[in-house]
Amino acid sequence: MEGTRRDFCGRTFAFSVRIVDVCTRLGGKPGPGRTLGKQLLRAGTSIGANVEEAQGGQSRADFISKYSIARKEAREAHCWLRLLAATGLETEAELAPLIQECGEFTAILTAIIKKAQSNKDQTRRLASYSSLCPSSFTMHYTPSQ
Repeated sequence: MEGTRRDFCGRTFAFSVRIVDVCTRLGGKPGPGRTLGKQLLRAGTSIGANVEEAQGGQSRADFISKYSIARKEAREAHCWLRLLAATGLETEAELAPLIQECGEFTAILTAIIKKAQSNKDQTRRLASYSSLCPSSFTMHYTPSQ
């Protein structure tokens, strides 16, 4: 599991590096390319930052929140990349791998979030079952003779 987590962190980091490369090229272009590049830079690099931050989450809720933000940023980056390709500001061939990776990130992040929420719900159910028979009741109960 640890290896998989590290692989995903590394993958999102490598994606961020590729986003920076695209945005560096866009920054040299006047007009909408520069503006869209700034939007893409924020969203595209935020995915990896939030995934890394989630690894040190203070609670399950914090972990889920960071991954949810990363998923939202992946969707936004996906939109900007598609827009750049559709307007011809960057070639579709150049952006296709990044667009595909955004879709994969969204799917992976969704699965992670659902799993974490499922585990959270399961823990909550177990806690509610244990409250049906509080330990104070069972400790002080003595059968009548």
